[in-house]
Amino acid sequence: MTDLVAIVTGGASGIGARTVAVLRRRGVEAIVLDRETAAVPTGTPAIMCDVTDDRAIAAAIDAVIERFGRLDIVVNNAGIGATGDVATNPIAEWQRVFDVNVFSMARVAAAALPHLRRSPSAAIVNLSSAVALVGVTQRALYSASKGAVTALTLAMAADHIAEGIRVNAVAPGTTETPWVGRLLDQADDRDRAAASLRARQPLGRLVRADEVAAAVAYLALPEAGSTTGTILQVDGGMGSLRL
Repeated sequence: MTDLVAIVTGGASGIGARTVAVLRRRGVEAIVLDRETAAVPTGTPAIMCDVTDDRAIAAAIDAVIERFGRLDIVVNNAGIGATGDVATNPIAEWQRVFDVNVFSMARVAAAALPHLRRSPSAAIVNLSSAVALVGVTQRALYSASKGAVTALTLAMAADHIAEGIRVNAVAPGTTETPWVGRLLDQADDRDRAAASLRARQPLGRLVRADEVAAAVAYLALPEAGSTTGTILQVDGGMGSLRL
C-alpha cells in the first residue's frame, strides 16, 4: 500500500499523532496537517495548517499534491473541547468550537474531493465522539459539535458513494490524550475526577489513543472497502452496555 497518500488534521499530537504512526507502519504516506508541527517526529512529513482557514487548507493540499502527486485518504481529526451545560459557553465559544470541530471537516473534505475522485481507494474518516450518541453531563457544546460530525458523516457517505469515496467516522469514548490530561488538571480533585471518567466506561479504563488510531486506519484502508456510512464506536462499551 505504499502508493496511498493520507492527510491527518491535528496530526501532531494525541489521536492524530497515533493515527499517523499507524498509517505509516501500514505503508501509507501519511502527512500531518497541524497548527503546530514542532513535535512531529523526524521523517514524518508535516505542513502547518489552520483548519479554520480556507486558504491555508487549499495551500496545504496543493503542497501534498505537488510533492506526492495524489491524495487517497483524509482523516478529519482536528478538534477542540468544551465543558459546561447549555448556558455555560457564550455564543462566540459555540461558534469557535463548531468552526474547528465541524466546519473544518467540511472545508478539508471539499478541498480534497477533486483529488479523492481520482483515487481508486478514496476514504474519509471523521472523528466523532461517544458523547454524540450518549448524554453526558457538562458537555452540551462539545456533544452538539460531535453530533453534527456524526450527521455530516452519514450525509457525506450518501453523497459520495457513487463516486467511490467511502466516508465513515470513529466515535471514541474518553481517551488518554493531552486534552483529557489538561481537563483533569483543572479538577478540584484530580484523582476523583479521573476515577469518574474511568467509571463511566464499562471497560473500567480510559480508551487508549492507539486503539482509536487502529480503528481509524481500518476504516481508511482498502481492506474496509465495503464499509461506508458507519460510525465505529471505540468507547469501552460506554454507548451500548449497562452493567
